[in-house]
Formats: sequence, structure tokens, C-alpha cells
Amino acid sequence: MRVMIRYKLKPDQVERNLKLLSAAYEEMNALRPPGLKHVSYQLDDKVTFVDFVETEGRGAGPLATLPAFGLFRATLDARCVEPPRLIELHDAGSYDGFA
Repeated sequence: MRVMIRYKLKPDQVERNLKLLSAAYEEMNALRPPGLKHVSYQLDDKVTFVDFVETEGRGAGPLATLPAFGLFRATLDARCVEPPRLIELHDAGSYDGFA
């Protein structure tokens, strides 16, 4: 399953979000969970983030088992002015990447 997740933070929560996100990525890099691809982008406005996640099968996959990601996700709604919106992605074409 491939999804895009978009959320907008309260301006005073950006630094905390980046720290929690960094810890989650450190954990992913250390454990290298199989069947998981994850990338995050901070948009020009500095408060909007977009994540692209690919897992095998449906659901959260290995993300749900990672403590640092669990902490990131458990506190995310409180950091947001626009809560996370998950959008399932379906292949429509690709050139040299993101496939």
C-alpha cells in the first residue's frame, strides 16, 4: 500500500516535530524494518509536512511496532492545526523513481 499523509503544524511545534521525526528516522535506519519505505518533506511554508509511505499489504505495517514512531504519532494531533490526512495512492505512471 502506498499513501501520502499531509498535516499542518502549529508554528511553535515545528522544532519538536522535527526532533520527533528525526528520532523516528534514526530508529527506522537502525532497525531497517522489512517492507517499509518512508520519506518526509517539509514544505516552503515550514509548517506543512507531507510523508510518502509504502508498506507491504494494508495498514501501518512495521511502523506500528516502532517505539519512536509511536511517540511521534501519539503526539502528532496535538501539534497540528490541520490533522493528518491520509490519501491512498494508485500508480498512474513513473519515470526513474518513486515507483
